[in-house]
Amino acid sequence: MIDPTPATELAMSYQLMSYQLIEFSVEAGVATIAFNRPERRNAMSDDMRAGAAPAISDLLGGQIDVMFTTVASAASLVAAGQLRALAVTSAERSAAFPQLPTVAEAGVPGYAAESWYGLYAPAKTPAPVIARLNQAVAKAVQSGAFKQLEANEGLIMVGSAPEQLDRYVGQEEDRWRKLVKDANIEVQ
Repeated sequence: MIDPTPATELAMSYQLMSYQLIEFSVEAGVATIAFNRPERRNAMSDDMRAGAAPAISDLLGGQIDVMFTTVASAASLVAAGQLRALAVTSAERSAAFPQLPTVAEAGVPGYAAESWYGLYAPAKTPAPVIARLNQAVAKAVQSGAFKQLEANEGLIMVGSAPEQLDRYVGQEEDRWRKLVKDANIEVQ
C-alpha cells in the first residue's frame, strides 16, 4: 500500500478515501476487498484504473489517495521520495522494504494478501517429467539471478513439491472464497 504524502497514516479513520482498483488485476482487487472489510465499509471507495501506470499517475497527481501495487511498480518512486510506502500486504515483512510493517502489524489484524505464481503442466504429463521440472525449478530459485530478483522485487521464491503447491492453492481458494462470500460479492 502506498501513498504520496507523508501526512497519511495507515491507521484508518472512517472518512471516505479514494483508492485504485486496477482493472483486470485480481491481486489488487482482493487486497482491496480484504482491506475494506465490513467494519471499515465506508473507509474506502473504489475507483477503477486500467493498470498500475495510470493509477500511479493519478496517485501522484492527487486524484486518488492510496493504492495497492507491487514493489516493482513503486520502489523507484518510493526511493525518489515521490511516494510513501505505508505497509506491505504480505503476512511477513518484505526484504525490499524491511522497515515497513505488514498491514496486520499496522493495525488490521489477520490481514494478508499475497500474489503468487505456480508452474503448471498438462494433467497427463508423465510423473518423471514433472519430477525433472520440479527439480530444475527448485535449483533455479536458489540461483543468484533468482535471489537478485527476490531482493529487487520483494518476492519470496519457493521451490516446493507439487503436492505442497496443490495444498497451498486449495487453502488460498478457501480463504478467498470466504472473503468474497463475507463481502457479499456476486459472481458476474
